[in-house]
Amino acid sequence: MTAPDAGRGIWNGEETRTFTGLPRDTFRILHVSTGNVCRSPITERLTRHALADRLGDPLWGGIVVESAGTWGHEGAPMETNAEAVLADFGADATGFLGRELLDEHVIMADLVLTATRDHRAQVISMGHSAGLRTFTLKEFTRLVRAIDPTTLPPLEEGLVARARALVRAAAALRGWLLAPTAEADEVYDPYGAPLPFFQSVGDEIHQALDPVVTALTGVPARA
Repeated sequence: MTAPDAGRGIWNGEETRTFTGLPRDTFRILHVSTGNVCRSPITERLTRHALADRLGDPLWGGIVVESAGTWGHEGAPMETNAEAVLADFGADATGFLGRELLDEHVIMADLVLTATRDHRAQVISMGHSAGLRTFTLKEFTRLVRAIDPTTLPPLEEGLVARARALVRAAAALRGWLLAPTAEADEVYDPYGAPLPFFQSVGDEIHQALDPVVTALTGVPARA
């Protein structure tokens, strides 16, 4: 048995609908943590900020970025230290409200990125064929780094088609590129911690997101 060919993306240009039957003109990214007031809000808003920075388009080519928590504080504001972390990166926390993770969030998501392996297991246990599109954030980053971007649909075919192919390619590589340690795929919870710990978590998330957004958009971060 051999590994998949260079993380090659498998793409059918004739596909027009998602596995749930929804139109294929959007691609929904769902970030998941526990309370949805620290890690997943930071990840959500940093993803949005990176997409806007690289694409300069408020619609981001059909990409929708959301978050929720497995024990989400429904309607709660983001933690103050999480807001401070976003401000350090020039991102915006305006209008954020926490959400509890529901079946409908998983059903609608094309890619679920979780803070930890436990979160990933909880999402997958909800069913809805979530296994092939649910990763920890750092796991997905590791897999994306191994994918040859020239095997993905060209940007001229649209960002949504490229994003879907990226997820399929990452799923194909998952059994071949294992984490060096179990802890390598974890983003630890800063809830209740002082600002410096929040900032270190923010740096981890930012570094993990950079290659993901580059692969999605084909546009590297600005120097």
